[in-house]
Amino acid sequence: ITLEYGCVPEWLQGTLLRNGPGLFKVGDTEYNHWFDGMALIHSFTFKDGEVYYRSKFLRSDTFKKNTQANKIVVSEFGTMIYPDPCKNIFSKAFSYLLAAIPDFTDNNLINIIRYGEDYYASSEVNYMNQIDPITLDVIGKMNYRNHIALNLATAHPHYDDEGNTYNMGTALMRFGMPNYVIFKVPVNASDKEHKKPALRKVKQVCNIPFRSTLFPSYFHSFGMTENYIIFVEQPFKLDIVRLATAIFRSVNWASCLKYDKEDITLIHLVDKKTGKAVSTKFYTDALVVFHHINAYEDDGHVVFDMITYKDSNLYEMFYLVNLRKETHEFIETNKVNFSPPICQRFVLPLTVDKDAPNGNVVRLKDTTAKAVMQRDGSLYCLPETIFEGLELPGMNYKFNGKKYRYFYGSRVEWTPHPNKIGKVDIVTRKYIEWTEEDCYPSEPVFVASPGAVEEDDGVILSSVVSLNPKISPFMLVLNAKTFEVIARASIDASVHMDLHGHFIPTQSTN
Repeated sequence: ITLEYGCVPEWLQGTLLRNGPGLFKVGDTEYNHWFDGMALIHSFTFKDGEVYYRSKFLRSDTFKKNTQANKIVVSEFGTMIYPDPCKNIFSKAFSYLLAAIPDFTDNNLINIIRYGEDYYASSEVNYMNQIDPITLDVIGKMNYRNHIALNLATAHPHYDDEGNTYNMGTALMRFGMPNYVIFKVPVNASDKEHKKPALRKVKQVCNIPFRSTLFPSYFHSFGMTENYIIFVEQPFKLDIVRLATAIFRSVNWASCLKYDKEDITLIHLVDKKTGKAVSTKFYTDALVVFHHINAYEDDGHVVFDMITYKDSNLYEMFYLVNLRKETHEFIETNKVNFSPPICQRFVLPLTVDKDAPNGNVVRLKDTTAKAVMQRDGSLYCLPETIFEGLELPGMNYKFNGKKYRYFYGSRVEWTPHPNKIGKVDIVTRKYIEWTEEDCYPSEPVFVASPGAVEEDDGVILSSVVSLNPKISPFMLVLNAKTFEVIARASIDASVHMDLHGHFIPTQSTN
């Protein structure tokens, strides 16, 4: 990578791994949805003031089958591939009925996550692919179900101060009573040779039963504080029967998600140590959430921030047929259909004063969020709006689960591809941003300066692609305090828009 401007700080040593869809056509066949494209992993290695770039398609079983057949043969979330009609329809029907829940693709295109000292390309299904963080080669395919009863698991785990990994998943029909599962993989789960899977040491923290047996809530992430896990059971639901019969109905898996705007959103608070849920029923109005920002405990309350929507139209926006519309047509369509992302703060009191004025039992002075006592003892939570229009949130991860002040994100206006990255000061509500014409930056990743005391002492990393053929893709390094450009390094390769990533400091890759 060629340095175009400034200097990369000498202290910045490590590798930023990024993941996202990178191939949308195989032979004469094409995917329907941007989230279906075959996973392409990028790495940006920072060493002694230099930046090195590498990319590789994830050599998943799905990738191998598709390239071998020179067409798409494995179904993805928005693109259903139907069985060959020549096959005996009865044997097909029988095998699908036995399976009930489909066997999903291992095209893991959402994030890079860590269990023990092992790194995995991950999506939201039961398969992951372990990768070598340096060469990007696949070490092996991993099935959660060999270690814990799960059909789905998030690509947004949490890491505590000791390095243990917490994650959440969904157990559907085959495993007895369906429920949501919270689990933990200890920091020392990897063996020295990385031959044994870190998941062999997985421990279940707790189970939460579905509110409605055949309609589990979809979830993309969850919240965690020092002592609690926060799970938001939203009325954006997966229709299990439709999922199991999708292949016969000629519908894709994406159509099995339904948003019930008349329903409520339940908030579960689980003690990490005991695995017991707090007995108070917390709820709020119908909403859709993909990303939690952070959560912390403060004076007998659990505070959590997340990016919410009023509807589930975001997914529709990313069908490739919509993305290919002319800009003005795209904007007109989505001004009507698109609800903007809103950063909202919710507060859950752990103890309740039944004589609180106006029924609001939140005692914190630095928020307008409320929790109003209902006759049945439940608490109806009214959030405080912090900011409108940011997605793909990131923060200084040393403050994960702790009281914090700043978060960073991609500015979302009327286009699905963000063209700005921003920083929000939650205390003063000040907002600053970086933008450049025709440039589309990826999710901002914060890396703290060595020995940093202040929360925003560090840099923001973002890989930027441009529609202008005269502008090469580049790695952007910003001062996290001011958003001034410290360095930009151009990449002599084609780089795609991606989704999420993980920064591995150098000592961790040895």
